[in-house]
This record gives sequence, structure tokens and C-alpha cells, in this order.
Amino acid sequence: MLAQGVGRCLLPQRSRPARSSRGLCSAAATDALDRVRALLQLCADRHYICPGESNAEMFRRGWSCGYGPLGVELRRNLLQQWWHSVSGSRARVFAVDTLSSSVGRGAGGARVVGSEHFQQLLSQPELSGERLTQELKRLMLSAPSLRPSLLQGALEQFVPSLEMVNKKLPFGLAEAGLCFQPSDGSGCLAEVTQMSLVWFCSPRTSSQWLDHWARHRLKWWRKFALSPSDFNSVEVPEHELEETASRGMKILYNFPWGLQSLETLWCRGDAELLQAYKGVRSKLQSRDGRKSIPHVVSVCGNMDRGVMAFLSNSLQQLRREDGKKRLQHRKVLKIHPVLAPVKVALDIGKGATVELRQVCEGLLQEFLEARISAWPGYLDTLPTSLEHLNAKYDEMGVLFTVVIGENTLESGLLQVRSRDTTIKETMHISEIRNFVFKYISAAEKF
Repeated sequence: MLAQGVGRCLLPQRSRPARSSRGLCSAAATDALDRVRALLQLCADRHYICPGESNAEMFRRGWSCGYGPLGVELRRNLLQQWWHSVSGSRARVFAVDTLSSSVGRGAGGARVVGSEHFQQLLSQPELSGERLTQELKRLMLSAPSLRPSLLQGALEQFVPSLEMVNKKLPFGLAEAGLCFQPSDGSGCLAEVTQMSLVWFCSPRTSSQWLDHWARHRLKWWRKFALSPSDFNSVEVPEHELEETASRGMKILYNFPWGLQSLETLWCRGDAELLQAYKGVRSKLQSRDGRKSIPHVVSVCGNMDRGVMAFLSNSLQQLRREDGKKRLQHRKVLKIHPVLAPVKVALDIGKGATVELRQVCEGLLQEFLEARISAWPGYLDTLPTSLEHLNAKYDEMGVLFTVVIGENTLESGLLQVRSRDTTIKETMHISEIRNFVFKYISAAEKF
């Protein structure tokens, strides 16, 4: 569990293990724990997640949590890239948006019942134990059930979508949304934001499509990674297959605490599709030359765990000596330029404050019009050294820090610092917007 102290999210402090024959393993475990502690603390301090013990624990577990402004932006960028990836890779992937709860979704799963209904039943002393049990069952069966995944909604959209594509295969239905899953056997539900692609194809090609999507998804995760080798794919062993699945693949990330699944892919056959339409095969037949029932390949990802994976992957903790031989520690979130929640931070140096702020306001407007997210650091009235500003923006993952000073007023020149290289260069104010735009565009195409 996490422990909270002075409004900060911290893992419990543990003394370093004594040297022994297990010294190497203990040291590795301690380093991993330190890295997790540093990451969660950084995420809370730099507005990626809301502060608090339980919120940080939900985030670590891959559940939906309270996000801060930067976390919201990172999550939005990740979702946007996911949509672009699944819909842009094939011509026949369509978006759907299904309900998170439904009355007619079967007898299983968690259900939503207002507490006042329970209280009304329990407050009726004339009800016998058997009658009370019957009334409770009736109440539960009439209540809407919460979806554990996005699969069922896509299956229910299959027939209308099949008509839309003139009954030709393959095609896919994509959706992102909130799902509700059991949390470690406690009986409580955890909210998880899922990304889902349900691909309908002919039975003879389903295994090849599983391999295709597994390669596609792994390539996508690695595209935005600072250390791509931390992302891998594995075949699901036969004894771990879901009941209706003939094959399965998982995209894994190597967190400091171990491997965890980011996406799971299944060859599901046609059983669940037939069940969704009560075995009426005539509705489900497609035109693939044989009038067969399509097979389903599902791709289901955990977006919240994906956010955690990219933050963990991008964190670098650096040490170096300054000019006075003092050891300095530097933390940098080297988030991919496309995903970075803040591309540019605007600050002012020495000079006429009012005039410099007016320049910053104009430059900020230029960035916003170009849809480049910018941080208005010039609005902070507390005096801060440039060194501390750079450290702050590195921890926030800001790509470039732009400092407007007296030279800007005189000649239009400003100073630009890169997060990744720490190199500072002088640039004319008229060039900065196109410079940042081209930098992000080049990173997206890479």
C-alpha cells in the first residue's frame, strides 16, 4: 500500500537490505521500489495525477484515477493516437459508442441498485426471510448491469454494420470507454478505461488477422517509447485461453514491479456472435464466397495502464557534476513529442515586465492557434532562477522552454532550450512557431 505524508503520495519507506548472498537481488528490488516511489511522487507533484494515497495506488494498478491537467492532456493525446492508429491502418474500421450499462445484458456482471431500494425492502418487517430473498433477487435482475468490457456492445452493433458494408468482410468496430471490473477479489469494482477493436473476418483468415494485429499493436506501442525493448508480445499458453478462444496474444510492458498486460488479443470464433443474436444464423451470414458466419478477433487495451507505462518508460533520473564539482540530480520525463502534454513553456527574463508579458501573450496565442499546447510560465509572479525553471519543466516533460528578454524587445531574438539535449539556442521570434510545429510533425512520421 501507499502511505501519505504532508500531502504527498509516497510508497512506504523501507530500510535498505543488508549485504548478503542475495545482495544483487535485494539491490535490484530496492532500485525498483525507489523508481516507483519517484515516479508516483513526480506524477503528483507535476500535475499528472491528483494527490492522495488511494489515487496513486489506483493509478499504479492501471485503474481509472483522478488525473491532473497534464495527465488529462497526456491521456487525450494517447487516445487520439490510438484512434488514428486503428482507423488509419485499415479502410473499414468504424467507430461505435455503446452504453456502459444495460438492463438486457444478461444475468451476470455487476449491477447498479440504488441504496434507497435496499433500505425500503429491509425496513419491511412483515417480509419473511424467503420472501425477502425473492424480492432482492427480483430487484437485482431488474437493475441495469455494468459492462466489464466493450466486446458485447460491438457484437450488438454487428448486424447494422454488416448491412452498412454490404455484407463484405473484413471490417472492424472500434470504441474507447469506461468499463467496470472486479478488483483483486475484494468484491469492489474498479473503473478501467478500455480501448477496443473488434475485427470481423472469415473463419479461414482469423489466425492470420490475429498475427497482423499483434504486430501492428506492438509496433504502435514501441513507436512512442523511449526504451522500445520494454514492450513485447507473447503467445498466450493454451491452458490460459479464454473459454471461446482458439488463440491469444498479449502486449506486455516491463514495469519496475514486473510484466503487466497492456493489450490482449483473442481469436474468439463465432460462438459469442451467435449467442448475441440467439443463434439466428441468417442475420449473420456475410459475402465471402461461402456465406459463412464471421469469426471475431478482439483487441482490448487498458488506456490507464498505457498512460502509466509511457510515464514509467520516459522517466530518466540523471546525475552529473556542476562547475563546482557538486553532484546534481536531474529528473526528466522524456515523453514522445507527439504525446507530451505541454510542447512549449513561455517565460520572461530580465527587462520591462509589462512589455515582455505582452510579447508572451501574443506568442501564446500563436501557439494555441496552431494547436500547440503551451504553458504560460510568465504568469508566475514568484521569482525563480532559470536553473530551477528548467528543472521544473524537465519534470513536467515540456519539450522546449522559450525565454523572452530584453533582446526580444530590441531585435526579436529569444532563447530556446531543448528538454532532450539541454542545448540553448537563439532564434527569431517569427521562427519559433514553425520550428516547434516541424519538430513535432517529424517525430510523428518517424
